[in-house]
Amino acid sequence: MTRAEHLAWAKDRALEYADQGAVASAIASLRSDLGKHPDTLASVGVVDELMFPLMLTGGFDRPGELRKFIEGFQ
Repeated sequence: MTRAEHLAWAKDRALEYADQGAVASAIASLRSDLGKHPDTLASVGVVDELMFPLMLTGGFDRPGELRKFIEGFQ
């Protein structure tokens, strides 16, 4: 699987949780899945540094914000 294919798969799985309103599960899913491919492994740190603090401070409280972040994740 290429990096782009793996990233799309990881984002799709995270979006399933996001659509259910499960912010923590969406972030955990994305973080876990990114760690499963050598070309996306470095992106785990981005999740830790950006997404987790945004969750804690309410950055994903508005509808659609989490989806927007995940969809834009590169």
